[in-house]
Amino acid sequence: MLNEAALKRLIIQQPELFEILQITATLNLADSWLCAGSLRNFIWNKLAGRPPFDQQSDVDIIFFDRTISYEKTVQLNRQLRQAQPKYNWELKNQAFMHHHNPHTAPYHSSRDAIRHFPERCTAIGARLNPRTQQLELFLPYGLADITRFVIAPTPYFANDPEKIAVFKQRVAKKTWQQQWPQLQIVLPQ
Repeated sequence: MLNEAALKRLIIQQPELFEILQITATLNLADSWLCAGSLRNFIWNKLAGRPPFDQQSDVDIIFFDRTISYEKTVQLNRQLRQAQPKYNWELKNQAFMHHHNPHTAPYHSSRDAIRHFPERCTAIGARLNPRTQQLELFLPYGLADITRFVIAPTPYFANDPEKIAVFKQRVAKKTWQQQWPQLQIVLPQ
């Protein structure tokens, strides 16, 4: 079983992930994190004995800043892609992302947004702490689902029929089981 300390070591030892964290730190975006599929896929690949970093995968970077508009975020993403074309950047300002889920109040921070992601295995974040430059992880649901190849909704999604429908659509669209056949999808009763 992978624990937090072991995951930190794996991330630091993976040149691409560590470079992404360093680039993200230089963006000076408030409350920014590498998150979601970027980390989940890395862990699943590592545990499945596959090359851990997939160059084609999105690099999911989130931040939280109410003063940066959606349009400015799109512009920043475009600039990042031009400046660092080696990676497939997906920059998202979580101040506006609550609009993508039914019955969702505005988020208060990036951590709040991560807690409200659809899948527990996707609710994961990493960053270089802005003050200490040490690797920091945010794991609101722990690592058990990721390390056991389980896809289950977060409590926020599990308790709402419309959100469960979104969860099911995401799982069907992503076709994760084609890449990792050992995945188990767990739906609420």
